[in-house]
Amino acid sequence: MKLLLYSHFFAPSVGGVESLVQSLARGLTQLRTSSGDPEFEITLVTQTPADTFDDKPLPFRVVREPSLIHLWDSIRVSDVVHIAGPALVPVFLGLLARKPVVVEHHGFQTICPNGQLFIEPAGTPCPGHFMARHHRECLRCNSAQGWLASCKLWLLTFVRRFLCRQVSSNITPTAWLGGLLQLPRSVAIPHGLESIAFIPATNTKALQPPVVAFQGRLVTTKGVGVLFEAAHILAQENRKFELLVIGDGPERAALERMAQVVPLAGRIRFAGRLAGAQLGAALAQAAVVVVPSLGGEVFGLVVAENMLRALPVITSDLGAFVEVLGDGGFTFRTGDATELAGELARILDDPALALRLGQLGRQRALEFCDFRQMLEAHARIYQQVRS
Repeated sequence: MKLLLYSHFFAPSVGGVESLVQSLARGLTQLRTSSGDPEFEITLVTQTPADTFDDKPLPFRVVREPSLIHLWDSIRVSDVVHIAGPALVPVFLGLLARKPVVVEHHGFQTICPNGQLFIEPAGTPCPGHFMARHHRECLRCNSAQGWLASCKLWLLTFVRRFLCRQVSSNITPTAWLGGLLQLPRSVAIPHGLESIAFIPATNTKALQPPVVAFQGRLVTTKGVGVLFEAAHILAQENRKFELLVIGDGPERAALERMAQVVPLAGRIRFAGRLAGAQLGAALAQAAVVVVPSLGGEVFGLVVAENMLRALPVITSDLGAFVEVLGDGGFTFRTGDATELAGELARILDDPALALRLGQLGRQRALEFCDFRQMLEAHARIYQQVRS
């Protein structure tokens, strides 16, 4: 089967979608028919330039920055078109060519003009204004970009929603997201982690002071400010701990200034962006990982990956996180620093609880994020929509 995978962003661009698409494409090339032939011939199309990235080692063909005609030709010769996110042009061209189109949703673009389900001016989760037809709230939310840009985002949400109602299948990484999107022919397929067999379980370290870790981009929606507030509460209670911040982003300078204020001064360490062995070594020191996001999350790769490391994980109670965690972690009310501080205290005060929670989380992640099951579920979708 000739499968076209379209991802607007791809390596060397760094992000969750880029990693997931590359992992999916690589995994699908390994699937074989009963006669031993490759099940899929994959072409990955992206608008991301290669720069210094070498596509040659990849086990699939990569087409970068195609013209509209080239994209149309690539779609016409494909049996199935899989699009990472509701990108308007490829979805429209796929439908125009009467090809089976599968859209995998990595955000809220069909129910929220800014794609985050997050109210930017207030810094709070959106209750679903677009789907509730509170369109003035949507326009007001994005007005900082200018009213013309805000209106454009709002109108394009209707277009994306209309097109996704016409495609052969809509895939979401969580059933929770599928329930929010309310699109026909929708199926939930959890993200499988390609390195699932290679992430070793690590015992919670009895380091003094214990390390509380955050891993993610330093932007408003990731909720680092809430974690700092919780750390402030713990510090006022004279608890010993160190907060390790892994990641970078536009809010780093402001957060570094906050970290210099008593009683947080000397307790927070910024590690910057880490990957591979460096990331593993840093997280091996952690007693607990906190994912305090305020919105914009449809799955939670950081949550699943650290569950696989057998680290106890505490997250905000966003629907995606709750589904991924199962009974393998603790949650706190989104944005509630006092409740987060209480959950952190439970972990820091009880090493046996931390170890037990880490083991539960690892088992949950092994079952929920099985890479082979994810590949086979996608393959079934492609076969069904082609027939």
